[in-house]
Amino acid sequence: MSDAIKHECGIALIRLLKPLSYYQEKYGTVLYGINKLYLLMEKQHNRGQDGAGIATIKLDVKPGNRYISRYRSMAPNAVADIFEYVQKKFATVQRAYPDRFTDSQWLKDNVSFTGEVLMGHLRYGTHGKNSIESCHPFLRQNNWMTRNLVIAGNFNMTNVDELLEQLYELGQHPKEKADTVTVLEKIGHFLDAENQELFDRFKQKGYSNVEISTLIAEHLDVARILRKSAKTWDGGYTISGIFGHGDAFVMRDPAGIRPAYYYVNDEMLVVASERPAIQTAFNVKFEEINEIKPGYALIAKKDGAITEEMFREPVEKKSCSFERIYFSRGSDAAIYQERKHLGRLLCPQILEAINHDINNTVFSYIPNTAEVAFYGLEEGINDYVRKLQKDTLLNRADKISDEELNKMLSINPRFEKLNIKDAKLRTFITQDADRQDMVQHVYDTTYGIVRDHQDTIVAVDDSIVRGTTLKQSILTILDRLNPKKIIIVSSAPQIRYPDCYGIDMSRLGEFVAFEAAVSLLYKRGMGEIVESVYNRCVASLDLPKDTVQNYVKAIYEPFTDEEISREIAGIIRGTHIRAEVEVIYQKLENLHIACPDHKGDWYFSGDYPTPGGNRVVNRAYMNWVEGKNVRAYFSA
Repeated sequence: MSDAIKHECGIALIRLLKPLSYYQEKYGTVLYGINKLYLLMEKQHNRGQDGAGIATIKLDVKPGNRYISRYRSMAPNAVADIFEYVQKKFATVQRAYPDRFTDSQWLKDNVSFTGEVLMGHLRYGTHGKNSIESCHPFLRQNNWMTRNLVIAGNFNMTNVDELLEQLYELGQHPKEKADTVTVLEKIGHFLDAENQELFDRFKQKGYSNVEISTLIAEHLDVARILRKSAKTWDGGYTISGIFGHGDAFVMRDPAGIRPAYYYVNDEMLVVASERPAIQTAFNVKFEEINEIKPGYALIAKKDGAITEEMFREPVEKKSCSFERIYFSRGSDAAIYQERKHLGRLLCPQILEAINHDINNTVFSYIPNTAEVAFYGLEEGINDYVRKLQKDTLLNRADKISDEELNKMLSINPRFEKLNIKDAKLRTFITQDADRQDMVQHVYDTTYGIVRDHQDTIVAVDDSIVRGTTLKQSILTILDRLNPKKIIIVSSAPQIRYPDCYGIDMSRLGEFVAFEAAVSLLYKRGMGEIVESVYNRCVASLDLPKDTVQNYVKAIYEPFTDEEISREIAGIIRGTHIRAEVEVIYQKLENLHIACPDHKGDWYFSGDYPTPGGNRVVNRAYMNWVEGKNVRAYFSA
């Protein structure tokens, strides 16, 4: 993606199902779990670079001994910083007590982070504040082991105000307005209630307090706690949690918006946001890894029993298509093929735009995440050429001339790497004019390939959000090659609407598609639509949330996709680009063909999977009209 945006967080959870001595004997180290947690997090570092954190819990620890360990970091390489911190603890032990380093019970009794339940989190902040207190995992402490709670998640709730009000009604006083706090305290409240109910039940039966503590741990109904906690949540979420005694869970929202994968055998349960992370860390096959079902929680009890239980009635699955286009690592076998398919599906539009003139076209891509879609485009163009040659040579009724034969056989598509990203270039000069000049050079190009004023450049990007980098850098550097025309191709449809479920795209004014639609409204004398949409958004504030619609759709309705694309081309071309510029976007129906199992397309269609999404898009529009450069939702 040429326009860098922050996005979803990543989670990892490991539940070791054997005693630590088992891993020492089989794998040669008590640190098997912590080493695998490190791998899971490193293989998901694309999901968060604002901070990271881990937590571990030891099972069956005697009273008076620490059993929860947590460490969070905001270092530039937070994952490495965390595990260096942990490693130093064990290195110190190895130096001081070399004979104890293979004694799993001694290490568990004396060294932190030697637990059987391990949790990791990678953070991308979406609330504008970055502090160590905002890093997951979050911890809710209590002297009762079964009342302790640790959570980490990839989520945004759209109805934080409503959830806070519910906490007030319960008598709580949350310390800040953030969805992480509301989730933690909501689960914590019902965890407390479950503890109290079980305590009262067993007390009436005459058990001692010590006996009751053990009985509570055995009988705690995790699914019931989650059902009560999530009853009014509106958002996209994958949330992992551990109770102090060792029960663990990972829950996924009813529409399956956010991803969650798991692998289980007789040694361990592993959960992560991305499937390839599990495949790589544990060397398991694609088909051995499952998705947590929408509306279900994967629950691992302290005794090792693992179940998948429904906590909310599932709705139509709307898993995020942007995961497939850009955010998740392309090493996932399914995502790789989907991205290639997206590139192939663009071929008809591209061939029409270049008037089928293959010989005078250079095909390229904008590094790096568009590369796989480019491979699909390459396959599609080559297939077209082969079919054209076959039809021409085999199906002609008359004899083909030597000149025509040579012309047909000479068709040889040129696929080149024109764009090179100089990732380390810093635009630190303070004057605006100088900084603008430096921004132009974030990307470089390959010279000597494009023929002056003869060739058309087709450059594939995976998506176009703001168009800023295209305008300030990519088009400028490509224009220096003197092409006849530059065609920018997006493997995703036009991004028209904000996200509110975990990706930092919440300001309407930043979307070049929105800018283009508003520009067309005023150019065609339809500016009154801007005000009428605002009035409808304001009026919707008093409506029940389930009746609120996405009124911003009216901004786009007067225009075809092609009209908006032409206006976008004019915006990003500006006045300094000499070549003709055209922009081509993926068709929405083609996105669904390429990613049939991931229909969450609200970025493009405006069809939000939860009622809160409509409220957020309308609020985002109101903020734009009122000149408020703020997000339309609360999160952390």
